[in-house]
Amino acid sequence: MEKYYVNYEQAVAFDIDAMNGFTPNCPNELPVEGGDKIVSECLQNHTKAKFKIMSKDTHPPDAEWNASKEKPIFSEVGLPNVDIRWPSHCVVGTYGFKLLAGLPHPSEYNFLVYKGAESDMHPYSPIFHDLKKTISTGVIEWATVNKIKTFILGGLALDFCLGEGAKDLNNAGFGVIINLGATRGIAEIKKLKELISEMKEAGIKFIDDASEIENI
Repeated sequence: MEKYYVNYEQAVAFDIDAMNGFTPNCPNELPVEGGDKIVSECLQNHTKAKFKIMSKDTHPPDAEWNASKEKPIFSEVGLPNVDIRWPSHCVVGTYGFKLLAGLPHPSEYNFLVYKGAESDMHPYSPIFHDLKKTISTGVIEWATVNKIKTFILGGLALDFCLGEGAKDLNNAGFGVIINLGATRGIAEIKKLKELISEMKEAGIKFIDDASEIENI
């Protein structure tokens, strides 16, 4: 088993959108198969880093991208910061908005990201508020101030919000490790393998579980 050596003092565990709305706990939202099974590995990620941060989709009930019978899921919306339609999900104040049971309360994290609160903005990456990736959520700036070198990622979903965040952090010059035990994907296995291969080529590291990280 290959080990990745990570400086504990300069690492952060990032729980990206680890919310009920992306699990079978909320079947009418955006349930990712197995998305409710990631908590234990997210918690193990926390033991490998001095800091922990989280992001949440933070959506209004009247979002302009809400799908309907007349405006089906995946159909184009045509707004600068909304690409396609989705079922209503992770609405503030609902069960879907809550972090998965077993994760810390938001007040126990070192930094919080709330994204997608505007009815006409639906970003994926927790690093930027807009699709063109020009409006920072503050993660990069926070990490720079705290001299972070490595991000250890878990959350949902691998091929959307977590994946986009991983690419953005990698592009910003941070070391990025994705714990496959702490995430799940939406696409079929073949496409997920292709995505993982592409991300590996870009320099993003993958582990099966947090035991593959050795702190130094």
